[in-house]
Amino acid sequence: MGGRLTGRVALISGAASGMGAAHARAFVAEGAAVMIGDISDAAGALLAEQLGERAGFTHLDVTRGSDWEAAVAATVARFGKLNVLVNNAGILDGGPIGTYTEKQWQNVLSINLTGPFLGLTAARDALVAGRPAAVVNISSAAGIQGVPGAHAYTASKFGLRGLTKSAALELAPLGVRVNSVHPGGILTPMLGADENATLDRGQNPLARLGLPEEVTPLVVFLASEESSYCNGAEFVVDGGMTAGRA
Repeated sequence: MGGRLTGRVALISGAASGMGAAHARAFVAEGAAVMIGDISDAAGALLAEQLGERAGFTHLDVTRGSDWEAAVAATVARFGKLNVLVNNAGILDGGPIGTYTEKQWQNVLSINLTGPFLGLTAARDALVAGRPAAVVNISSAAGIQGVPGAHAYTASKFGLRGLTKSAALELAPLGVRVNSVHPGGILTPMLGADENATLDRGQNPLARLGLPEEVTPLVVFLASEESSYCNGAEFVVDGGMTAGRA
């Protein structure tokens, strides 16, 4: 296989399914060791088994700082270091202002925005020790433009874009780069989508959903030293959704 990530050790949140699983598979194929973090224990453990000795699984609820600390410790104990963090875990829900509840709002922000902050907090020292290191925050096209009805999701993804920039400025002198990836509509369980699902042409000039495997090469690039001069930036992979109306 490839070797673009040879010698890299990554912790990926939400990696038991969807885009996170695609990223984990590609990382191992490109020579990295990967710790799969997820709340889905059975699926995560199965994927780690399938990927072989350079993959492990740890239970990770991204809203719990103690889980993050344990995941970082498990990664270093298993693979000797940590120099790539992929904040991938996220949820999507929506509803109109007036009926969308504070509980829903807080739940989305706790996973999509506080989760990556807790991940950065727990992994900071290990990333610095393992430098050159890279953090890849999976934001969304909703971190570039608004989505009506998806208020918490949009706010969380704009927030993650901002956190990416503040962390990038702070950590650059310590050998840690931080960038964000902004996928459009991707065919994953989060969308409740099936293989026949499409997007309206007005939303996306390619008139289809993307595949996780179309996002993964960008994540591999940002995790590798190929992107050594990329820092604090957003990378959009959305089929043209944010370019304007087709």
